[in-house]
Amino acid sequence: MPIKVIMPQLGESVVEGTVTRWLHQEGELIHEFETLLEINTDKVDTEIPSPGNGTLLKILVPEGETVRAGTVIAWIGQHGENIPGRDSDLGFISPIVARLAREKNVELSQVIGTGSGGRITKKDILDYLEAAAKGNGGEMEPAPAQQAGREQAPVEQVENEVQEAWETPVEGDLFKPTELIFGRPSPAKAGEKAPSGEEKKDVPLAGPAQEQVVPLSAVRRAIAGHMVRSVQTSPHVTTVMEADLSQVVAHRAAHEEAYARRGVRLTYTPYFIAAAVEALKAYPIVNSSWSEAGIQVHPTIHIGMATSLGEEGLIVPVIKGADNLSLSGLARAVNDLAERARSHRLAPDEVQDGTFTITNHGVSGSLFATPIINQPQCAILGIGAIQKRVVVIQDAIAIRPMAYLSLAFDHRILDGASADIFLAKVVEILQNWQEG
Repeated sequence: MPIKVIMPQLGESVVEGTVTRWLHQEGELIHEFETLLEINTDKVDTEIPSPGNGTLLKILVPEGETVRAGTVIAWIGQHGENIPGRDSDLGFISPIVARLAREKNVELSQVIGTGSGGRITKKDILDYLEAAAKGNGGEMEPAPAQQAGREQAPVEQVENEVQEAWETPVEGDLFKPTELIFGRPSPAKAGEKAPSGEEKKDVPLAGPAQEQVVPLSAVRRAIAGHMVRSVQTSPHVTTVMEADLSQVVAHRAAHEEAYARRGVRLTYTPYFIAAAVEALKAYPIVNSSWSEAGIQVHPTIHIGMATSLGEEGLIVPVIKGADNLSLSGLARAVNDLAERARSHRLAPDEVQDGTFTITNHGVSGSLFATPIINQPQCAILGIGAIQKRVVVIQDAIAIRPMAYLSLAFDHRILDGASADIFLAKVVEILQNWQEG
């Protein structure tokens, strides 16, 4: 009896996964517990072992496709063994698929769905019909509409085209890292005038030497989907304030060496996390999520810290119970999560259940930004670069280490005044830093 390979649920709140790489191909032998494929859940890669011995009979979910946990993604069995038909529950069947199956007299329980969650797509029906035609010597039973000599109605043609576009995965990236080289307005060299009498010609703008399409990785697809959902879900508003970090800079300079002796690298990030935690304690409404039943205020504070993976993208590991950690504890957590994130050693649960997120975009020199909320959270705090700037303090000019703090918030939950009060509290804590 063939064995199902099922998309696992790797965390309590992990509901889907993306197949990133099949390590075996159809027809190959595989042993139980041998790594069969790699999947990505919330930008964390995990190796999945084979559930049994045998031949990889059929791969149902190709690389790059995302399906819900519990979906059958492959079959393993004895060479030449028939794969069972679908379960009696066919799941969602689109109108166009139902119509096509009815017109072609196709029994849907015999069709293997390759769409999201095992859904049967139009292409699955056509592949099934093609295979059936080959089995009947290339002859297929005509559809009822063809028997009657009628052509397909224009509305049905449109529906087919829409369904086909919906079910076809996008293969390219909208952003192409191809340098655009612009032409000069005249053939004269820089600083020179064109020779007298020379006819002026419009020089067209030169495009890239060759257009490129960068394949979308599972991480990039996950980021894109999450960001689009966020801006479509929450009405984003951003407020910006400036903080004098003199006390923070002085404290770090005085304690950095002592922390290092204990094996802890003291960066500025733990200070911002600690300030955010204290502000969230003072204003719990910011540590919340929107629901149709009401605003869900979370009793514990789990801080997500956006971590760059370079060209691979971004991941947000979560410091669970950040409200129970000291500055030293936060520093240890920041170091540990950031190091394991960049070496791809995070567990799926370690990027789940955040209640507030901080992104320290200033490490790359950015002064301030308008970050996108990490759903389903209420807000995200952006930290700009720390720069020495001239400021006026009590009518006197002074040079201070300054940074812009930007808070992007869900306007369904917070109004401008409440968001400003929270951000002002963060600024107050940083400017009057005292380690508790």
